[in-house]
Amino acid sequence: MTYSIVARDPSTGALGVAVQSHWFNVGSLVPAASAGVGAVATQAMPALQHKPRALALLREGRSAAEVVAALQAGDPAAPHRQFAVVDVSGLAVGHTGAECIPGAGHVTGEGYVCQANMMRTTDVWPAMAEAYEATIGRGLTTALLAALDAAELAGGDLRGRQAAAILVVPAEGTDADRIVDVRVDDALEPLQELRRLVALNDAYVLADEGDQLMANGDMTSAADRFIAAYESAPGNDELRFWAGLGLITASMPDRGLALLRETIAADASWDELLHRLSPAVVPAAPEAIRLLRS
Repeated sequence: MTYSIVARDPSTGALGVAVQSHWFNVGSLVPAASAGVGAVATQAMPALQHKPRALALLREGRSAAEVVAALQAGDPAAPHRQFAVVDVSGLAVGHTGAECIPGAGHVTGEGYVCQANMMRTTDVWPAMAEAYEATIGRGLTTALLAALDAAELAGGDLRGRQAAAILVVPAEGTDADRIVDVRVDDALEPLQELRRLVALNDAYVLADEGDQLMANGDMTSAADRFIAAYESAPGNDELRFWAGLGLITASMPDRGLALLRETIAADASWDELLHRLSPAVVPAAPEAIRLLRS
């Protein structure tokens, strides 16, 4: 009893799923995706085994149409279920069982399927498709979120809201590769919380890049990433701390010191962490300690 979208970005080849439901922990139930393989969403009495089976069939070179047909054929409860698959070619196919609770249906477009069941109105899935098509030029994550917002504006789940999730994987890579993988398991306004977490995810992507650059000894570039991460999420203590060290590395000690002092004032544990940092890994740490003492 959910609305969701599976899609492939025609520009980048990225694959993704986004979902919202009045059902706890829906992000563990509906979406699955693998880089260079495809994306799947199963709902309405979801069969969780459909997700690994669909991805396995896609890895074998089966098309989305063949996968959906195989899922239907092997599932006696298929009339009660909904599922959708998009493959790496952009072929997208959905199934809405005849016994799904009204309003239920799906719409298929170029590289995507929008599907919903137990909706307040039958406008939900067409509204999702319209929003997706209007925003896909701004990136897959943006378009998936827009589709969810449109579903809610069109009436949404008859029961209301509780949980949401978004999963986006790159066009090529491994099963472990993720661009976005964020879930809201229980919230009064899950779509608002999902957007907040996606923005925070983007900031931490920059911080992760900073970690890798620091590990490779490129402290200047690492500092740039940490500063950009904090500027993307200025209320975050973790990102503020590393941005402070980054600014000291980038020869902007006054601003860096201010950020470190603000972080430590909020929680003295950050001062302890600063003293634990190895100068071989974080060369700015001794200078930061000296500045704080002075």
